[in-house]
Amino acid sequence: MEGVTHPRGSAANSAAMSAALSGAVDLSALKARAEASRNQPPSGAGQPGGASAPPSDTVLEVTEATFQSVVELSLNQLVVVDLWAGFSEQCQQLTEVLERLAGESGGAWVLAKVDVEANPRIAQAFGAQSVPTVVAIAGGQPVDAFSGALPEPEIRKWLGSLLDALRDRLPGIRAAEEARGPVEEPEDPRFTEAEEAFEQGDYAAAQAAYERILDAEPANELAKNALAQVKFTARAEAADPSAREKAEADPKDIGAQLAAADLDIADQDVEGAFRRLVDVVRRTAGDDRNRVREHLVALFELFDPADERVAKARRDLASALF
Repeated sequence: MEGVTHPRGSAANSAAMSAALSGAVDLSALKARAEASRNQPPSGAGQPGGASAPPSDTVLEVTEATFQSVVELSLNQLVVVDLWAGFSEQCQQLTEVLERLAGESGGAWVLAKVDVEANPRIAQAFGAQSVPTVVAIAGGQPVDAFSGALPEPEIRKWLGSLLDALRDRLPGIRAAEEARGPVEEPEDPRFTEAEEAFEQGDYAAAQAAYERILDAEPANELAKNALAQVKFTARAEAADPSAREKAEADPKDIGAQLAAADLDIADQDVEGAFRRLVDVVRRTAGDDRNRVREHLVALFELFDPADERVAKARRDLASALF
């Protein structure tokens, strides 16, 4: 399906799963069996699903006899089918995550849980060769799937991609989102740790926390920007208040020039700070020049790349270097 990200999974690349994703799964056979089962009198409380509690609005217990309702529901909103088995610890872990996320969605999508040991034909229809396997259904057909217990962030990303791709096709998604209103993003405890350390003035701990985030996610722009702010704040607070006077008295004092630039930034003289260091780059060479260049580039990271002051200073730096 165009626009949808397919997560990792042992069964996701199998021939059967590929057939499911292309819409080749014959759900009509299951629907027919469900209709036949519903027309027969109940044979006792021991039948699968016969004594189950009424499902919530976002989490359904599904059997072969009730599967038709899932197909019909998918005509209006996204349905995520969780094929699970009681013997699998991975299934239990994944189901807990899916149930919680379904509740958070406010009805933008519905979780349909299927015990494959009691309802093997549903698993067969989807070509599932292992558990857990998760299949997304929209418009009466499978549109995406994964197998295995993926990490929660990957599951959130997968669900978000599906909802974005299907929002204009399934009216129930938009209706649920509008009824729910804006949803606050859950706080990332890693950022919370770093922010608390920063607020307490423990810049070393804040820096270490942001660096751990970047070790795991090198492209995390939020952590990059925050790390630059932490490093600058630590330097600016430790800077010698007389650094500007020392820099004026001795233009060759690189340490004083760098500290003076930090003080300029702290006093909102951004252009003055940039100009000071570009001038130092022009009149230095070797390690001193590289040290000043790196400090200036670090100061650029404190601002929006589109900031005209940054753009001009970058041009001036390039001219000074070459």
